[in-house]
Amino acid sequence: MIPGATAFLEQDFEMAKQPTHTYKMNLASELVRGYTDDQDAMRQAIHKILNTERYQYVMYSWNYGIELLDLYGEPVSYVCPELERRITEALTWDDRIQSVDNFAFDLSQKGEIHVAFTAHTVFGDVDAEKVVNF
Repeated sequence: MIPGATAFLEQDFEMAKQPTHTYKMNLASELVRGYTDDQDAMRQAIHKILNTERYQYVMYSWNYGIELLDLYGEPVSYVCPELERRITEALTWDDRIQSVDNFAFDLSQKGEIHVAFTAHTVFGDVDAEKVVNF
C-alpha cells in the first residue's frame, strides 16, 4: 500500500513571521558585525527592501523588493505617485510594517527624486528615504 498525503494536506500551517533579531549591517563601513533588533532592524529591513529590485534575484521571493527599473525615462508627474504606491506596496509585504505615509518629494537634482516617508512598524515609527533616478 502506498502512503497517502491526505493527512499531511489537512493539517493547519502557520506562516513564519519575519525575524527581528538579525545581523547588523554598517552601511558606511560596509561591514556586517554584531546583531540588532527592534526598530534598528526595521530600519535595516526597509533599506534592504528598497534597494532590491523585485523579480531580479532568484534567492528572493517575488513578493520581496521594489520595482524601479521601468520608471526610467517616465515623466515626473507619473513617477511621484507611482513611487508612493510602489514603496507602500513593497514595504507592507513585511508583516512588521503596518502602514507607510508622510511622503515628501524633492526634485531639486536633475534626473533624481529624493523621497522621504514614515513607515509605521510594530516597533514604532521609522523615518526613511530613497533616492530614485528617473
